[in-house]
Amino acid sequence: MLNAIHHVALICTDYDRSRRFYVELLGLDLVREVYREERQSWKADLRIGSAQLELFSFPAPAMRPSHPEATGLRHLAFAVAHLDPVIIRLEAAGVAVEPIRIDPYTDQRFTFFRDPDGLPLELYEAP
Repeated sequence: MLNAIHHVALICTDYDRSRRFYVELLGLDLVREVYREERQSWKADLRIGSAQLELFSFPAPAMRPSHPEATGLRHLAFAVAHLDPVIIRLEAAGVAVEPIRIDPYTDQRFTFFRDPDGLPLELYEAP
């Protein structure tokens, strides 16, 4: 019935900052970018593998609680071949990265960091 995840939509508080974070720092490909005048909103389609992230801005978006964890999206995980070079790149850009953990069920390494709006993001080593 379902074939794949097509996209995940994110709303950010500072479009330019988040666009730089996802495109320049994380390396997602910018597929298209439009300004929607009627909504005073930017929208960028960013490609990662066969899926996309939709990055939206709105004039005054409400913040979603994440501490304590709330119902809804818990985190977004990215597969990487090797954690260490990605962690070095993030930390060099001033992004705090949690200590590496080991998934007790798969023995794979993973870690968490946050996007500019505090959304928890995971790096999962999948060689």
